[in-house]
Amino acid sequence: MNTSDSIVIIPTYNEKENIENIIRAVMGLEHGFNILVIDDGSPDGTAGIVKGLMQDEFRDRLFIVERSGKLGLGTAYIAGFKWAVERGYDYVFEMDADFSHAPQDLPRLLEACSAEGYDVAIGSRYVSGVNVVNWPMGRVLMSYFASKYVHMVTGLPIHDATAGFKCYRRQVLETIEFDKIHFKGYAFQIEMKFTAYKCGFKIKEVPVVFVNRELGTSKMSGGIFSEALFGVIRLKISSWFRRYPQKPQA
Repeated sequence: MNTSDSIVIIPTYNEKENIENIIRAVMGLEHGFNILVIDDGSPDGTAGIVKGLMQDEFRDRLFIVERSGKLGLGTAYIAGFKWAVERGYDYVFEMDADFSHAPQDLPRLLEACSAEGYDVAIGSRYVSGVNVVNWPMGRVLMSYFASKYVHMVTGLPIHDATAGFKCYRRQVLETIEFDKIHFKGYAFQIEMKFTAYKCGFKIKEVPVVFVNRELGTSKMSGGIFSEALFGVIRLKISSWFRRYPQKPQA
C-alpha cells in the first residue's frame, strides 16, 4: 500500500557522493514524497547506500530497482514509470540525483498538476530567461539553442525541450505507448514531451533555477547531443505516419 500519491524517480550511476543527501532532502519535504531509485549497476556502491536507508529509516517510502549495466536514461525512466503506474501513484516525477534539480521545487511541479489541472509540469530553465548556474557558457548556449531547434523542427511549444525535471499525472503514462519511445539518452526527454503534446495533454513550464553538479561526474557526452540533433528530425518525420493515442475525455 502506497504511503503517498507521489513518487520521485531518480536514475543513478555512480552517485555515492549525492544519493543519501538527495534522498534526505526529498524525504524532508512536507508533502511526503516517495522515492524510487533506478540504479544501473553502479560500481561505487550507490545501491548499497540506498538499501541501507531503506532498512534503517525509509522502509515504506524508499524503493530501488537494480539493473545490470548502463542501459540508458530513457529505459531507466520507462522502467520506473511502469513500476509507479502498476502501484497506482497519481503523480510521477523525474529528477536527477546531483542537486541540479532543487528538491524544494517538487511541490511547485506537483501543484501545477494537482491543483492547476495540467497533465505535465516541466521544471523549465528557459521559460523566464536563462536560469542556469555554474554551467560553462558554451554548454548553456548549446542547451538553450537545442530547445529553439526542437521548437523550429517539431513545433513543440516549449521553451525547455530538453529539461529532465518533470511531473506527470498517471494518465499521461498510461496513455503513452512506451514501446514506441525509441531514444535512450538526451533525446528521450524531447521525445516524451513531444509525445505527450501529440497525445493532447496540457503542459505547463514552471520556472526553476538549474545548478550544475558540485559532486560526482556528469554523464553528458557529445554522442548524446548528436542523438538529439538528428533524432529530432526523425521524430518529426515519423509523426507524419503515426496515430497517437489521445488523452481520454473526462
